Amino acid sequence: MKNIRNFCIIAHIDHGKSTLADRLLEETGTVAGRDMRAQLLDTMELEQEKGITIKLQPARMQWKDHELNLIDTPGHVDFSYEVSRSLEAVEGAILVVDATQGIQAQTLANVYMAIEAGLKIIPVANKIDLPAAEPDRVAAEIGQLLGVEPSTVSKISAKTGEGIHELLDRLVDEVPAPKGDVDAPTQALVFDSLYDGYRGVILYVRIMNGQIKKNQEIRLIQSGSASLALEVGHFTPARVEDPALTTGQVGFITTNIKSVQFARVGDTVTLGLTPKTEALPGYKKVQPLIFASLYPTSQEEYPKLKDSLEKLALSDASLTFTTENSAALGFGMRIGFLGLLHLEIIKERLEREFDLDLIVTSPSVSYKVKLTNGDELTIEQASALPDASAIDSIAEPWVKGEVVTPAEYIGGILQLVIDARGRQTKLEYLDPTRAVVGFTAPLAEIITDFYDDLKSQTSGFASLSYEWDEYHEGDLVRVDILLAGERVDSLGAIVARSKSEVFGRKLCERLKELIPRQNFEVAVQAAIGAKFIARENISALRKDVTAKLYGGDVSRKKKLLEKQKKGKARMKQIGKVSIPSDVFMQLIKKGD
Repeated sequence: MKNIRNFCIIAHIDHGKSTLADRLLEETGTVAGRDMRAQLLDTMELEQEKGITIKLQPARMQWKDHELNLIDTPGHVDFSYEVSRSLEAVEGAILVVDATQGIQAQTLANVYMAIEAGLKIIPVANKIDLPAAEPDRVAAEIGQLLGVEPSTVSKISAKTGEGIHELLDRLVDEVPAPKGDVDAPTQALVFDSLYDGYRGVILYVRIMNGQIKKNQEIRLIQSGSASLALEVGHFTPARVEDPALTTGQVGFITTNIKSVQFARVGDTVTLGLTPKTEALPGYKKVQPLIFASLYPTSQEEYPKLKDSLEKLALSDASLTFTTENSAALGFGMRIGFLGLLHLEIIKERLEREFDLDLIVTSPSVSYKVKLTNGDELTIEQASALPDASAIDSIAEPWVKGEVVTPAEYIGGILQLVIDARGRQTKLEYLDPTRAVVGFTAPLAEIITDFYDDLKSQTSGFASLSYEWDEYHEGDLVRVDILLAGERVDSLGAIVARSKSEVFGRKLCERLKELIPRQNFEVAVQAAIGAKFIARENISALRKDVTAKLYGGDVSRKKKLLEKQKKGKARMKQIGKVSIPSDVFMQLIKKGD
């Protein structure tokens, strides 16, 4: 056990995490040169396409008679739950900072998580081969953040391999060996899992105490489900079978559990013969930040959607969902996400991996509603809001955020925070040119255009991270959207009263562009209760009924047009407006 080192790599998105993992695998000879490719640990097609890490991925390496277990982690704020899970399974972390950009918002967030988990942090300035790199300035920044000497920051290039040899030596020397007792009752933390249609559930585990051998009976303490360890082994990063996994090691257990709800991330694996073993602390329950509904375009595919989500939830522990029924769209699923990127990735994965065609509604947040009779409700969509006369108060979720920015953009960022109904909480300088702006703001304002506006305001130089804070009461109203006089539940929203008229007007204008013309004129209206605050008309498609005329008196033309007008009026009484499935997704994008 004294020769085992478990570590993860943490960084802001695009700071070279996956490239560093590639170089470590190459330098240690874990992956042969002919099998090497860029982003080797990013196995998903989506990860390769977007150039981001979505799933944490383990790999075992050998270096100078030591076993190094690496867990590669995502860098985007939406996937910070994946990072928090990997931190619980290791003793050390390599903190990677881009030498051309310096410390960013997610760097700070990940550092705080690593310090909280009690890990040994090895700081690294990456991309020193680039002409714009400033390794000494960045090393001084990291030193100030961690309270260490700038000389202790390793300067490397994950692309060229410079400094990788020395970094591996530092891992062996500085990361502590795992603690635990081989003879104690077996306890293994499930930090991730995967569903294999042919084998069953595959558990990714870190053995805290004891050991697990092939074909032993195992039990998951919290769910109570029992299984056989059909295979045990480690990752290279391919799965390689071993006779046993022992204390301190990271690896996998292939089980014969077929039902996904019996193998949750954060559970503790023990042997079937030692039923009194205590469960490990596991993970804190994840808090979804935004909610959206997914509906299949064909109702026949609803059971398939439900089944697919259960399988996805096994490999994405932050996913929460419930069944929902809409008058316009039929049966679907109401899903909680950690952010807009998370929503986009889940939708893409469902469509690609499970061959589903989906409609996504506009995202919203959850609200706490206090009624005049003293009851409290938690609602996740505008249509569930009771009548205004029954409501005493509405509280909305707020987040704590941090923006790391060049100093010259501070004024513009503070104005963005004010426009988002937020409040500035701190202003600190990392060095004379860069600052950290802390703020609190309503989550509903942050998930729409805040990030895009921030990038525009700062020419792409600022970075944002945020986390859940608490509920605050606000002056909020429900804005309903009516098409041809009928309320469309899926398009309604809860917004601040001060912004409701602008919101309603913009939404009506946008819907006028997105909804195709019908055979009759359609009124698009926004209303608060019985009061209409905005209206747009979608003009009718007109068939040229006078085309067959070849001259003659003008009264004949008028007679035909009058007849058509009456027909359209009749159609309007019974006509239903068809809304294309991509309208909801278009509304999420810039311009809504």
